Amino acid sequence: MKKIALLAAVALLAGCNGGKGNDSAKADNTPITPVAAPNGGDWTQMVTKTADGGMLMGNPNAKVKVVEFSSMTCPHCAHFAENGAPKLISNYVKTGQVAFEFRNFVRDPLDITMALIARCNGAGPQFFTMTDALFKEQKALFERVQAAPPAELQQLANLPPSQQFQRYATYAGLPAFVAQRGLPSAKTAQCLANQAETEKLVQMNSDAVSNYQIQGTPTFLINNKVVDMPGVAEDKVWETLEQRIRDALA
Repeated sequence: MKKIALLAAVALLAGCNGGKGNDSAKADNTPITPVAAPNGGDWTQMVTKTADGGMLMGNPNAKVKVVEFSSMTCPHCAHFAENGAPKLISNYVKTGQVAFEFRNFVRDPLDITMALIARCNGAGPQFFTMTDALFKEQKALFERVQAAPPAELQQLANLPPSQQFQRYATYAGLPAFVAQRGLPSAKTAQCLANQAETEKLVQMNSDAVSNYQIQGTPTFLINNKVVDMPGVAEDKVWETLEQRIRDALA
């Protein structure tokens, strides 16, 4: 798989952002005029795959489109998934005025493994449900992989990519974990061997770096422009992003 070689080069650029500053701004609380979803539906249950490979939740014609470049093995991304994304979804995506697109930005083989599993059932609410579950389990997954025999882990790089992903999934206990959440083990194995989807993930990295100079995660776009957050502490990311969303809605 030639494209997998791109990952090594891109991964060197990819960090996990975690600001230590205190700069932030509180958003106003002006009510947002909602846009009705079709057939009395719920925008947060409407998920489509975009041309860029991301999963978009909400109104595809929303006034404000938020994109998150996120790594499944980035602790700061896990923090936003727990503390920021739920507010973004319930307070903004649900109104139909804001859409939220999640684009995987893979940094390592375990990251690809988790991304392939999250994307295994295609576009739909289940993508975000599985992604959230994997973020919540992130620390435990790390611990299980680190408990694997060091000699075996060192040999993984010599295996074909699909076999690497299957081994990482096994070490992390992912087949059983996702089976309990409705993804059968046979389908998990099939998705981990999906070369086209793996190449798509690697291409998404290349596109992100080329088009937006993404160097770390999480990184956000609002209406296709990178949200600059210099010095913003991890626990202030949502406040800063919310203010930028409010600015874009004004």
